[in-house]
This record gives sequence, C-alpha cells and structure tokens, in this order.
Amino acid sequence: MSMMYPKHEYIRSKKLLKAVRELSCQSCDADNGTVVAAHTNWGGGKGRSIKADDNLIAALCYTCHGALDQGNLLNKDQRKRLWVVAHYRTVRALVIQSLWPAEVPIPHVPEYEEIFNEASAGYDMERGS
Repeated sequence: MSMMYPKHEYIRSKKLLKAVRELSCQSCDADNGTVVAAHTNWGGGKGRSIKADDNLIAALCYTCHGALDQGNLLNKDQRKRLWVVAHYRTVRALVIQSLWPAEVPIPHVPEYEEIFNEASAGYDMERGS
C-alpha cells in the first residue's frame, strides 16, 4: 500500500526576488552589488533540482552565498545558522521598507525560529547589533 502525500504548492514571486537585491547582505552587511536571494537548503519544498519556496530566502552577497552552498568553510550547523539569521533579518528589512509583496505569505517555521532565537541572544533587532 503506497502512502499519498499532498503535492507541495510552491510559492514563487519574481517581485520578492527582485526586492531582495535592494538590500545589503544580511549576514556580513556587504553592499557591493552581488546580493541575491539565497533559498533555504532545509525544507520549504526543496528537491533535487527544485529551489525551495521564494519566501524562504535570505539576502546574501556572493561570498556569504558561496560559504553557505559550498560547505567547505562552515559545518552544516554553522551554514544553517548563517542562513536562518540572515533570513529573519531579510524578512524584517523587506517588511519595514514595504518591499515585501502583499500576495506573498510571510513564512513561519518553528524550527527556524528556535535557531534564530538561540543565535541572536543579545542581538538588538531594533539597532541591528
């Protein structure tokens, strides 16, 4: 007997991906024209050659995105933490700047929230430090 799983309804938004390019890197703060939307590598519909949902992104520069995807500088936990913290900062920055498209749901992933809370202990979201 085979189990039936509901098909994942992907969230896609060119408007959101374009808006991310307006931000500086949400990991190292680089503002050098190389910032793109880095999709999560942990869930969100990610498959072999399928990117995760577009609302599960972080604004990362070329260097930070490479460190995330290549995996030779950081271990798995460090890569995940880098992405999660940058993801939360990205969502917050886009919402504050009114760049988050109204038709795109703001993600809520309890696992990410837990990682972010641990990683940002002592980080002041209002001041950015």
